Amino acid sequence: MALIHKDLVFTNLKFDNKTETLNFLSKKLYEAGYAKESFPLAVIDREKIFPTGLPTGIINVAIPHADSEYVNKSALAVATLENPITFNNMGNPDEELAVSFIIMMAIAEPHGQVTMLQKIMQIIQNQDYLQKLMSLKEDDLFTLLADEFDTITL
Repeated sequence: MALIHKDLVFTNLKFDNKTETLNFLSKKLYEAGYAKESFPLAVIDREKIFPTGLPTGIINVAIPHADSEYVNKSALAVATLENPITFNNMGNPDEELAVSFIIMMAIAEPHGQVTMLQKIMQIIQNQDYLQKLMSLKEDDLFTLLADEFDTITL
């Protein structure tokens, strides 16, 4: 089962704030049929309580998501941002992080989020690799991520 889809990989997007960013990606997942109509609001509500920003180095990452009840079929929406957007730190919610790389998870399997987070953490801990991902155009980013994630079984 493919988790990465060409129509859900975006590069050099521009947003004014976190809510715009979350709305864009979550609505793309909904429009593509992977998430339920309630998914965008569920992602935004969850982000307020459980922030998803990760201080990974020069390029910070956010991994927003909602519970499996809001998902039809597992998929990831990925975006690189032209200008960083402020997210709160997952480990220290009072701290703000400038995030440039977002992987939004829509995982249908209730326990699949842990498996997916482990894989994402492997990828984002390597700053050189993250810098490479940030530099790619959509087609190349899609190809590289599809190779990374097509071995995942949820």
